[in-house]
Amino acid sequence: MESMNNENEKDQTMKAQSDEAGENQAASHADESGAGTSITGLAEANEKLQAEKRELLDRLLRSQAELDNFRKRTQKEKEEIRQHGAENLIRSLLPTLDGFERALQHRDESVPEPFFKGLELIYRELREVLGRAGLVAVETEGELFDPHLHQAVETVNAPGHREHEIVAEMQRGYKLKNKLLRPAIVKVAVGGEQEK
Repeated sequence: MESMNNENEKDQTMKAQSDEAGENQAASHADESGAGTSITGLAEANEKLQAEKRELLDRLLRSQAELDNFRKRTQKEKEEIRQHGAENLIRSLLPTLDGFERALQHRDESVPEPFFKGLELIYRELREVLGRAGLVAVETEGELFDPHLHQAVETVNAPGHREHEIVAEMQRGYKLKNKLLRPAIVKVAVGGEQEK
């Protein structure tokens, strides 16, 4: 009986060892599958973070581009406002220039010469200041009539002049930085020599 007991004990010991080995093997498989699951989870988390990073970078670049466009637009608007203000001021000074020119063309002998010299000095200084701002007189003398630059108020029969040549300037025209402020008012020749 003792031998039977010994065999039962051996069987139980072997069974216990077999069960223990199975548990160890199952635990080992669980660890491996857990490690596989955690690696897959890390890869997915990494992809998600990379996608968020790309989205944030894209939003940052768009915001920077919008800010840059806003700066350019406001700078352009400020320049246009400044130029428009200067244009209005210069346009309002044109009649003053006309007055100086008329006064200097029609000198009265009863007025002392130093008065006209003072007028010339003021007129010259005003023209220089406006010239530095970009004001330029429209060319008329000897030029052909250009409806974009000149306004004809009279046509005259002028032998010796070309057809549509400007023969007299009634009022000077001006451009400000290549933009016409006021057309020149002129007389134009008709019936003259044709342009060759």
